[in-house]
Amino acid sequence: MGSNGLTGKVAFITGAARGQGRAHAVRLASLGADILAVDICADIDSMDYPNATASDLEETVRLVEAEGRKIVALKGDVRDMDGLQRVFDEGMTSLGRVDIILANAGIVRLGPGGDPARVWSDIIATNLTGVFNTVSVALPKLRESGPGGNIVITSSTAGLRASPSPEAGGQAYTAAKTGLVGLMKQLAVTLAPEGIRVNSVHPTGVKSGMTMNEAMAGLMAQAAAGGDNTISAMQNALPVEILEPEDIADAVAFLVSDQAKWITGVALPVDAGFCIR
Repeated sequence: MGSNGLTGKVAFITGAARGQGRAHAVRLASLGADILAVDICADIDSMDYPNATASDLEETVRLVEAEGRKIVALKGDVRDMDGLQRVFDEGMTSLGRVDIILANAGIVRLGPGGDPARVWSDIIATNLTGVFNTVSVALPKLRESGPGGNIVITSSTAGLRASPSPEAGGQAYTAAKTGLVGLMKQLAVTLAPEGIRVNSVHPTGVKSGMTMNEAMAGLMAQAAAGGDNTISAMQNALPVEILEPEDIADAVAFLVSDQAKWITGVALPVDAGFCIR
């Protein structure tokens, strides 16, 4: 792919203020891409951990600019298609084109508590409908910027293999992430005649604000003490407990590169062997 493999291209990334989204932005910028970074930068009441902040998004800007690339960073909620369209259009006024869509924004609640109906609806709205919204607002510009283009959807090992959970959050997360595989394949076969490739990545646990917080730490401590919870069933085959965001960015960078020019409709695990256990 080379150091300038994405020069002249623009990537639209949701959930870009921290974690995987930030890692994708920095990695693609290092390869020459300019970035439209969007994040909600606000908490969702039904979740049990804080979302990224405006200062987190500013740090993504700093890191991308340190790579010598242009970035437009805006607040937006993937659950709101009309609002997301306005944000995307605003970004396009200065960036002008889009070649890569990374539908990465997501939330999770694995622990107990909260109103189950609200937890379910917020997770489905963000993790499944939010991906549909992300692709929908950007696809016309992607087509206009062609020929070709790339869409990568962030799913999860939960999209390939279920883990026991009595909680609405765990059930909604698995339902949404599994639904993304169907959406990815549907988009892949629909857009293939236009040379637009669509794939999904399926990480195991990755260090981010979504996993490194008090709520998740409590579940991990309970599992480590022999307790039976959602976390206790999650173990990788390879000898690593949790991956770095940059590990997933490696896979995304490959999928959007010319090295992967004939790869589409693929659900790619980046999971340290989690799914083979």
